[in-house]
Amino acid sequence: MSTASHLRLTNADLECMPDDGNRYEVINGELYVSSAPGIIHQSILINLVAAFLDYLRDHPIGRVIPGVGVIFDDYNGVIPDLIFVTNERLRKTLAGGRFHAAPEIVIEILSPGSSNQRRDRQVKRNLYAARGAGEYWIVDPENRSVEVHRRNEAGELVLDKSLLQGDELTSGLLPEFSLAVDALFV
Repeated sequence: MSTASHLRLTNADLECMPDDGNRYEVINGELYVSSAPGIIHQSILINLVAAFLDYLRDHPIGRVIPGVGVIFDDYNGVIPDLIFVTNERLRKTLAGGRFHAAPEIVIEILSPGSSNQRRDRQVKRNLYAARGAGEYWIVDPENRSVEVHRRNEAGELVLDKSLLQGDELTSGLLPEFSLAVDALFV
């Protein structure tokens, strides 16, 4: 009696996916599909990008890039909502228009649905931790909050703080960066 082996998908397989507005990602060979983001999601993204651009004008230490493909290996390719990468890491890891290493900061804005939230809170956090991301921010539009996960000495991304409206978002990786959580949800 033979057992069927589990077929692992690769980043090359994603090239065959339809151009239908969905985001197709592969994590540990498993396909994850997300629908196109909504207005609230994209408004938060714009507010984050604007805050980073303001910061980077005075502190030109890196780049902020929305929706870029991050390819770790054949079986792991994702599209985070936003990444921050230092100039040095960008020079070392950009190839073929894709990023090939963990950015210093990865930001995901939660989409509705338990499968989307599980993917962002567990699966992607574990992937980013295993690949060396320094911080992982999870923005929750429903609760109007931000979770900041930071890399610990064991290499895990652990919850450092949960921020609500009235709090200030800062980062040890971005000297002098500060953003009112309220400003994300306007």
